[in-house]
Amino acid sequence: MTGTATGTPRATATVGTFCLVLHSHLPLLARHGRWPVGEEWLYQSWAHSYLPVVATLRELAAEGRGGLATLGLTPVLTAQLDDPYCLRGMHDWLGQWTLRAHSAATRLPELAAHEHRVSTAATAEFEAHWRHGGSPALRALRDAGAVELLGGPAAHPFQPLLQPRVRAFSLRAGLDDHALRLGARPAGIWAPECGYAPGMEHDYADAGVQRFLVDGPALRGDTALARPVGDSGVLCVGRDLDITYRVWSPRKGYPGSAEYRDFHHWDHPSGLKPARVTGRRVPPERKKPYDPALAQEAVQRDARDFVDTVVARLRSLRESTGRPALTVAAFDTELFGHWWHEGPQWLAAVLRLLPEAGVAVRTLGGAVDDGLVGEPVTLPESSWGSGKDWRVWAGPQVADFVSRNDDVQRDLLSAVDAVPAVAGPSLRPDVRDPLADLLADQALHALSSDWAFMVSKDSAADYARSRAAVHAGRVAELSGLLRAGRRRAARRRVAYWTDAPVPAFGHLDARALATTRR
Repeated sequence: MTGTATGTPRATATVGTFCLVLHSHLPLLARHGRWPVGEEWLYQSWAHSYLPVVATLRELAAEGRGGLATLGLTPVLTAQLDDPYCLRGMHDWLGQWTLRAHSAATRLPELAAHEHRVSTAATAEFEAHWRHGGSPALRALRDAGAVELLGGPAAHPFQPLLQPRVRAFSLRAGLDDHALRLGARPAGIWAPECGYAPGMEHDYADAGVQRFLVDGPALRGDTALARPVGDSGVLCVGRDLDITYRVWSPRKGYPGSAEYRDFHHWDHPSGLKPARVTGRRVPPERKKPYDPALAQEAVQRDARDFVDTVVARLRSLRESTGRPALTVAAFDTELFGHWWHEGPQWLAAVLRLLPEAGVAVRTLGGAVDDGLVGEPVTLPESSWGSGKDWRVWAGPQVADFVSRNDDVQRDLLSAVDAVPAVAGPSLRPDVRDPLADLLADQALHALSSDWAFMVSKDSAADYARSRAAVHAGRVAELSGLLRAGRRRAARRRVAYWTDAPVPAFGHLDARALATTRR
C-alpha cells in the first residue's frame, strides 16, 4: 500500500524525499539450538527489535503519519514469527527477561528498574498484538498506510549463485508465502544480501516483482532516483551510503557514542547489559553504568544531526540534478533495539523531525508514485557485502560452501525429476508428494546465505558450518532414497528429524520445480 495517511504534511515537503528501508531477517532457528546461537537469537531480536519497531511505527501512524517506512520481511523469518512453537517460546522468554530484571534488583537497582519497565512493555506489546503471530501485526501496519512490506526468496539464498530453476523456485515460493500470510503479493523485494547478477531483473519481471534494492556502489553512487534496469521495466533503488553510513558503517556510527548502552558487555549473573559505551577503547571493567536519561539526550542530539545531514544531502542532490531527489537509508531491522538499544527511540525522533524540516517521508512505492524515477541503467555484479562484490559468499574462505551448494541443487533437481518415474502409478501427478516437498524445504535452508556470511565474518562460524552440513546431508540422503524408489526407507529416515517434523514452508510444492525450468 502506498500513499500518505491524512494529516501528513505532503504540501510542505520542499527539500526532497527520504525513504527508510528496514530489512528483517534471521535464518531458520526454531528447534536448532538455544544459547548462544539458535532460538535465543530469534527471541532476542524479536523482543528487542521487532516488538519495539512495530510499536513505534504503530504509534506514529496513530498520529496521522503515513508512508513511514518500507519494511522488508524474509519469508523464513515471518514463518517463525507465525509458528505456534515460537510464539510459546517467545512468551516464555519475555517472562524470563522480567525475572532476570527482578533478580538483579539488589545488586543493580537502577538497571533492574529500567529492564523491568522495558521487559513488561515488551510483554504487553506481545500479548496485545502478537499472540496470533507476526502476520496480523504486520498486516495492520500495512493496512493503516504506515508501511510498505517487501518480500523476498523463501530462505534468503545468495541468488547469483543459484541455478535458474532453483532461483525461480525460491523466489516464487517466497512471494507465495508472503501472499499467504500477509494477504497480497509484494510489489518489491529486498534481494538477499543485495546480491545481483546481470539478467536477474528478467527473473523479477517474470515473477511480478516491480522493484528491488541494490547497494549504492552498484549505481556508482547515483542513488538520487529509482531507475529501470535495462529494458525490463523493473526498478532498482540504491542505498545512499552517505546517509546510511551516518548511522552505521563498518567503522563508526551513532550506536558507538559514549552515552548508549554497550552491546558487548553484560552482567553474567543476570544476563543484563549494565554499562554504557563510555569509550571505544575503554576496557569492560572501566565502563560507566548505563544511564537511560543520558542516552535519551543522545537520541535527540543524533536525530537532529541525522535530519540535518539528510536535508543537506537532498539540497545538494537537487542542485546537481536540477530536480527533486530521493535518498534511501537502508539497514537491518535488528540494528534498532537488538544491537542499538536506543534505536527505536531514535527512529521515532527522526520520523517526526524530517517533515518539520521540509522532507517528504515516503515508502519506496510512494516515491515511485511521486515520479522519482530516472533513466534506465545497466547494473554490474554486486552485493552489499565486503568489497560490494560476491566475495563474502563466493570467496576462497567459503569455497567448500559453493561446492556443496552446487551439490545440493543437483541432488534436489535430480530427485524431483526422477520421482515420477521411480514412484510409478502410486504417486498421482495431481497430488503433492510430502517427501519431495520436504526435500525442497531442506534444500532451501541449506542454500541460505547466512551460513557463508557467518563463516566469512567469523561470527558463530562453527554453528554455521554445522547447520549447513546438516541440511545438505539430509538433501543428499533423501535425494538418493527417492531416486532409488526407496520411499518407505525415506519416510523412516525423515521420522528421525525431530527438529523438522514438518517443512518450515507448509505450502511448498516441489512439483513447481518442474514448471520453472528456464
